[in-house]
Amino acid sequence: MTGNTFPKLHNAMWPGLVGKGSDSEPPIDLDTMLDLTENAEVDGVKFDGVDLFLAEPHTPIDADDDTIKALADNVGGRGLAIGSAVAPVWPPVGGGSAMGDDDERELFLEAIRKSCRIMGQLRNLGVRHGGIIRVDTATGVEDWMADPEGNTAKMAATLKEACNIAADHGERLAAEGEICWGGMHSWRHMVDLLEAVGRPDVLGFQADMAHTLLYTMGYNAPEHRLLPENFEWTDREAVRAALIKVTDALRPWTIDFHVAQNDGTVHGTGSHDKTGRHCMATDENGKLDIVEDAGLWLRGSDGELTKTMRHICWDGCMFSNQVLMTQQTWNDILAAMIGVRDAHGWT
Repeated sequence: MTGNTFPKLHNAMWPGLVGKGSDSEPPIDLDTMLDLTENAEVDGVKFDGVDLFLAEPHTPIDADDDTIKALADNVGGRGLAIGSAVAPVWPPVGGGSAMGDDDERELFLEAIRKSCRIMGQLRNLGVRHGGIIRVDTATGVEDWMADPEGNTAKMAATLKEACNIAADHGERLAAEGEICWGGMHSWRHMVDLLEAVGRPDVLGFQADMAHTLLYTMGYNAPEHRLLPENFEWTDREAVRAALIKVTDALRPWTIDFHVAQNDGTVHGTGSHDKTGRHCMATDENGKLDIVEDAGLWLRGSDGELTKTMRHICWDGCMFSNQVLMTQQTWNDILAAMIGVRDAHGWT
């Protein structure tokens, strides 16, 4: 190990919620997710913090001051910091489409306001030292495709208002490029939307390695695919070239980063639509070289460290509860994160 201390290593809490809800796969409560994170250790190295999902049954978006204080005490008392958070902008949890009617757009923006309030209080309580608020368009790809130009303009208008809200609270927003969200479902459309908003001081990109791999494959946007159909994954040089194309386009916008693995397929469970299949860090079917490919996001095209992300987070959505409740799962994940920091970190 190199002894690098940055970027800090965070674990995501939302794998306990995303894709859950059935009798066989009920949500995993926040304290359990925190326990698993706190107990993970590899050669004396532990997680530095967590990233949150601002929705029940974890952290209610309407949490009162006492609830927020209890959350800060709980996380901080474990020696963990709080970094970024997911704003609940989707209709099923009270939000609304970013390209919807006035009422829907207001629900979207209200989720941003409430998220900024919570994260600001956590900052004031001393348990949060940085990080962003994660957003997407809360709109399906097919709905967006009915009028791509007009709908992107509507989304951009909503996100501009969201930027004003975030800026007033001293926050930054990051749009996560997932192929299930209209207007964000390809690397080119993602750049188009960011440019249409035109607020790089407030709105940036959240890169998740599992999702951005699918950008190269053209899922939901075959016109923008970079790898051919029936591609042989043993051609590592071609994979690398495609990933470089995507990272060169989106790296200038990237302000938050998720380390992840993907087996080159899509997956969805519960109410969550199909998106990149997150695989275990040790999955033999994983198509990414986690450490090497993470460097494309953490280093510039010149190979030099950007030092843009003060923390990085592991994202492992839609693993089974059996996998999530196994402590070795989190030790393996932490080991992968340490490998990334050893290769692309600093002191």
